[in-house]
Amino acid sequence: MSNRGGARVDEPDRGQVRLEVVALDMLVSEDHRARVVWAFVKQLELEELYGAIKARGEVGGRPAIDPRLLLALWLYGTLENVGSARLLARLCESDIGYRWLCGGVGVNYHSLADFRVSHGALLDRLLTQTVAALCAEGMISLDEVAVDGTKLQAAAGRGSFRGSEGLAGYERAAAARVARLKAEIESNPQINEQRRRAAVERAEREVAQRAAKARAVLEQLKAEREKQAKTHPKETAKKSEPKASTTDPQARVMRFADGGRRPAYNLQLGCVPQSDIIVEVMATDRRNDSGLALPMVERMAERFGAAPQRVLVDTKYATHADIIALGEREAGSVEVYTPPSPESADATEESRRKRQWHLQHEPLLLQAWRARMASEQGKTTMSRRRHIETVNGNLKNRGLGRLNVRGLMKVQCVALIHALAHNLWRVHVLRQPALAT
Repeated sequence: MSNRGGARVDEPDRGQVRLEVVALDMLVSEDHRARVVWAFVKQLELEELYGAIKARGEVGGRPAIDPRLLLALWLYGTLENVGSARLLARLCESDIGYRWLCGGVGVNYHSLADFRVSHGALLDRLLTQTVAALCAEGMISLDEVAVDGTKLQAAAGRGSFRGSEGLAGYERAAAARVARLKAEIESNPQINEQRRRAAVERAEREVAQRAAKARAVLEQLKAEREKQAKTHPKETAKKSEPKASTTDPQARVMRFADGGRRPAYNLQLGCVPQSDIIVEVMATDRRNDSGLALPMVERMAERFGAAPQRVLVDTKYATHADIIALGEREAGSVEVYTPPSPESADATEESRRKRQWHLQHEPLLLQAWRARMASEQGKTTMSRRRHIETVNGNLKNRGLGRLNVRGLMKVQCVALIHALAHNLWRVHVLRQPALAT
């Protein structure tokens, strides 16, 4: 005790030596989120990850970090809105939930960062297996799936996008910097020449790789523009020169819901509306969603062995060709629920007459779709599409809206981890009423 102006207070004594016997298991409650994640991860089949570990038996070398632990840390971190490998590594030393998961095992950010983007096929298989298990349990049904796309801001700046001339200038500037480094090495014998030369060679290699990837994407964009010019010459002529990023060549400048244009990827998601369980994930570099209904349904059919009976999408997501193709599938027709495009308010009488004539002569599948969407049953079914918006919002609230990885394959891996984390928590929430009774 001490006396400060007549007041008695307890002052911290950080030099006092105390002996405490505490187990990590005692510091985490039975309903802690970390326990939920670990219970989920323990059920997964991860034999291929263990099969790749070289430390075995009497073989020399340090034991590997348990892959199950690395996956659990990313799932738990994702639920806690942690998307940085460095931050996750720090939390493993300070936060009780992460410390409990680690159980004394030391992890570093390199291992965490590499693990997150190195097992795309495994993460995709885990999504399939976990969703299939929920179907077998009767918790969800794949008869009806809502599909939508959402933009994810890429880890690239607008200034990194260059056209043909800009890309050539980038290569020249990089070559000049490398030449200066080489001259510095030659002129100063005290410099650790071996390390500096290795750095110069690495810089040359990285610049060449970035430039080559950006140039390949640039050629692809030019080919797409030439194709568009044949069908929409006036619109194509108004567009600026195609550009590719030297930071993340696969990212594209896209328009967001707020009207801004930023480097981004377009993530396509499919979910079961009644439970908000994610059943399909596809990262793309498409600037718009039009025409993606058919490939998304085919991906689900390949993943689960059968396509959904009904697919709910936003206006223009499914083209007329998609609606016809899905209705004519040999393996089973799929009913598309998507609002028809409204008639223009300032349409002339002649354009209205032509529109009515085209509607009367549409294929039967399109006529059936319009009748379906005009019915009360169709409107009720379509109202359930709003669940996909909730799922998109939840993922972005957990940090998926702004990426810190580069490249389409890495974006797909991050999206799959988010999908697995989202699903495991949704299942936990859905099971609570049953546990309470």
